[in-house]
Amino acid sequence: MSDKMYDELALERAIQERFGLDIDVRQVVVFRIPVSHTTEATLFLTSKKQLYLYINGKSKLLLGDIKKLVTRVGLKAEMYLPPKNNQRYFDEVSLSKFHEVFPGRKHVNNDDLIFYRTLVPYNPALVLISEVKDGLVYQFDSDSTTNWRVAAKFTYRRIRTS
Repeated sequence: MSDKMYDELALERAIQERFGLDIDVRQVVVFRIPVSHTTEATLFLTSKKQLYLYINGKSKLLLGDIKKLVTRVGLKAEMYLPPKNNQRYFDEVSLSKFHEVFPGRKHVNNDDLIFYRTLVPYNPALVLISEVKDGLVYQFDSDSTTNWRVAAKFTYRRIRTS
């Protein structure tokens, strides 16, 4: 087996272990590109033709950081998958952070939690991608004037069906 196959297998196992999803990596578009000084990202297609971005960093990452990185890489996110497939993860943590600041508030709605969702710890992150903007995937480059350069050309747009 080649190094590429080992890397794909390790990625599949990491996703299974941390997110509880059984994903079959069919094609890796970019592998471990830098998206900040301490963070790397892997963009890949599954056998079901879904595009995912897996972000892993050495430093603390929040949901707000991940959203910013997805945009700067040149992608449009469809869904941020919660750890351990806990669908209430982002809501539960944002609610607890809200209650740390406002301990006396009893009635809390979604509008109150919008900001606190961006403060939820999210490392590693798995994002389902709906579109690659302009057909270009960018990576962090501290030597560039904009700090970003093209890593790959890849066209993808997910068409929703009923």
